[in-house]
Amino acid sequence: MRKSPPKADARLARMFPGDSEMARRVRAFDWSTTPVGPVSRWPRSLRTVVRVMLDSRYAMWLGWGPDFTFFYNDAYAAMSLGPKHAWALGRSAREVWSEIWTDIGPRAESVMRTGQATWDEGLQLFLERRGFREETYHSFSYSPIPDDGGDVGGMLCVVTEDTERTIGERRVRTLQEVGAQTMSAARSPERACEIAAELCAANPFDLPFLLLYLLDEDGRRRPRGRFARRRSAHVPSTWTTWKRGSGRSSPDRGPSRCGARSCCRCTGPGRPASPASWWQG
Repeated sequence: MRKSPPKADARLARMFPGDSEMARRVRAFDWSTTPVGPVSRWPRSLRTVVRVMLDSRYAMWLGWGPDFTFFYNDAYAAMSLGPKHAWALGRSAREVWSEIWTDIGPRAESVMRTGQATWDEGLQLFLERRGFREETYHSFSYSPIPDDGGDVGGMLCVVTEDTERTIGERRVRTLQEVGAQTMSAARSPERACEIAAELCAANPFDLPFLLLYLLDEDGRRRPRGRFARRRSAHVPSTWTTWKRGSGRSSPDRGPSRCGARSCCRCTGPGRPASPASWWQG
């Protein structure tokens, strides 16, 4: 960033008014170091859409030109960017969202090429915004923005995140199916475990691996169902033995979740994969 002269500051304040963080950052940013150039050379259409975006409380980002120079507002920063917020302004959207550009890039480039808007509802995207690849779901539209000559100069994304709702509904659906099927179809504890394992295997998003077992009267485990993603780094080589009533697990093995007679070991959420193998004792 560089300090603008007073007259330039006043002009920028009229173009992009407001005291929001992103309005202040857009005014202070040295745009001459980016492909869009200094604000004084921006087309009127770009200045207008940037102001509309900054004034909106709905999450939006804007990519301008063939480099998709990245603009965004406060709502988008809070929802999506995480640590990228510190450096994303003025960069190429290809760089900002490099981990998902193979998913969103063809959509953005199609808008720039054809001038036709796109729409996606609940699109699964694996974002890196908290230091790890995170399963997310977003509904959004990419709309063409004309330049002053009438050609497509950029694209505007208006977006809402559906992650909590989508994952919550999926998990509730799995629990409902397990509850209903084990109650109606199981004729023994062993069969209930087998049915539960079969149904959980259909949701590898939240259950990358799982072990169901029953305990004999002497406390020995009798595994009844297992699935795991093949060669997954998340699958342990040993399983916890929970000694009923002891309140502690076996040495050198991870903690079990509970001391119930019928118990599960599982982890999640994770990237989707097909269950690799079955073993039933």
